[in-house]
Amino acid sequence: MDLFSFLELIGGLSLFLFGMNIMGTGLEKSAGNKLKSLLERLTSNKLNGFLMGLAVTAIIQSSSATTVMVVGFVNSGIMTLKQAIHVIMGANVGTTVTAWILSLTGIEGSNFFVKLLKPSSFTPVLALIGIIYYLFVKNEKKKDIGLILLGFATLIYGMEGMSAAVRPLGEIEEFRNILLIFSNPVLGVLLGALVTSIIQSSSASVGILQALSATGHVTMGTAIPIIMGQNIGTCVTALISSVGTNKNARRAALVHLYFNLIGTVVFLVLLTILKAIFNFAFLDWTANHILIAIAHSIFNIFCTAMLLPFSGLLEKLAYKTIKEDNKKDKVSLLDPRLISTPAIAINRSREIAKEMAYASMNAIKQAVALVNNYDEKEAQNVKDAEQQTDRYEDALGTYLVKLSSQNLSAQDSTESAKLLFLIGEFERIADYALEIVDSAREMYDKKMQFSESAKRELGVMMSAVEEAVEIAVKAFDRNDILLAAKVDPLEEVIDELKNAMKKKHIKRLQSNKCTIEMGFVYSDLITVLERISDHCSNIAECVIEMSHDSMNMHSYLYKVKHEPNNEFLKQFKEYSAKYAISID
Repeated sequence: MDLFSFLELIGGLSLFLFGMNIMGTGLEKSAGNKLKSLLERLTSNKLNGFLMGLAVTAIIQSSSATTVMVVGFVNSGIMTLKQAIHVIMGANVGTTVTAWILSLTGIEGSNFFVKLLKPSSFTPVLALIGIIYYLFVKNEKKKDIGLILLGFATLIYGMEGMSAAVRPLGEIEEFRNILLIFSNPVLGVLLGALVTSIIQSSSASVGILQALSATGHVTMGTAIPIIMGQNIGTCVTALISSVGTNKNARRAALVHLYFNLIGTVVFLVLLTILKAIFNFAFLDWTANHILIAIAHSIFNIFCTAMLLPFSGLLEKLAYKTIKEDNKKDKVSLLDPRLISTPAIAINRSREIAKEMAYASMNAIKQAVALVNNYDEKEAQNVKDAEQQTDRYEDALGTYLVKLSSQNLSAQDSTESAKLLFLIGEFERIADYALEIVDSAREMYDKKMQFSESAKRELGVMMSAVEEAVEIAVKAFDRNDILLAAKVDPLEEVIDELKNAMKKKHIKRLQSNKCTIEMGFVYSDLITVLERISDHCSNIAECVIEMSHDSMNMHSYLYKVKHEPNNEFLKQFKEYSAKYAISID
């Protein structure tokens, strides 16, 4: 092998790894919603977990990425260790899909239809379609498809480049001697583990082995132990990812390692025993792309079939390795490991935003109750809730900004922007809850009492605002457009309530039924309540607008308020009757 052949090998390997990476990115972006739905359907059922791991890995073409994702899920509390074990097993089978795709490059024959099956025949067409979609089509989904096709084409060209570059190695005596060394099963396992741990992808490692088989001097007896080692080497990615996580997340990474170690040891021992008894001829066969794909699939399916019924023992082994103690293990709400899978990271961010939304809603309900019945303990609860929403906003805001630096699909980008906007609204609502508490405390400390009419009016407005907050939060939680549409009519009613109450308040001041000091507190309260309803309107409008992939809320506001439809008027009249105050 001369310098130029070596350079060709390096170039082929680089294109192969790059193609695998961009194809995986495209698949991940395109399959974002599928990943979300698969996650939502996850149960503790062994088969469901296994199938989820298989499907996700087949979609994103990387067992390492799936396992890292699982470590993040366990660390975030989304998934239990027991569920994670089944998903990891499924990922090991799902990764065999890549080897079968790559095996197409090994098809030989002069028949027209056989030639059509060779990637070198149809890859140029896929590359052309891919570049047209990626450069000239504005639709984001088609751009993602273009990225997938370009990645696949690059992957195949890299694979064929590697195969062509290593083919002359078959004529070199030294290379054949090296292969003879690794025909020792233990050394073969170590080689496979080492190479895979370096490039951190068993799919890529199997592809390299398939390319090496083009030399014609790689036997199945040499290839099978290397394949086993590749499964062990791929565990390195998850182990690195588990550094700094909670104990269950580290146990999940260890389960991945134990699964492949136990499978390799058992398979290797059985193969050695059976080989001594039956003297398998197939171990001396010359390996090719298809035989390597078959061996890779058989090994992973064997390991899963053997260990899936004993997943509980793997869980116990992980607990034996990382023991429990009396300290409560901290769960990371937003795991940075999930950022590499944007669809899942956004799904998790949305769940945390829901918790923040309900914390804000509860803070408002507790705060308005304190106006007429102040209690210091309840006031502290509101303060704690407000501080909690501040922490949520800081964590979510930072997380979503980091997430926005990823190569997001249009849908994920829109969802991320939506969440950034909404968490600011929820945080402001909680801030206003604290302002209501401050007013309630001032009234309690100074022994102030509103007149009966002022109490009734304030009670009506507080009830209306409570309902507005509850509708807005539930509309966000359920992504319910019809529910969100009810907020704007109610917000209009609250605006009118504020104006009417201000006029009535001025009359009370003129007739000395209210003091100036009490008037300030009353005015502050109705102003704060009206502003809360404004934020509820913003939340509802965002939910509605985002369903149409638009952020033009000002245009929407104008349309709703200045060109109201019959449904808006109907809701407005119903809320006006429900929250009417007496006219003096």
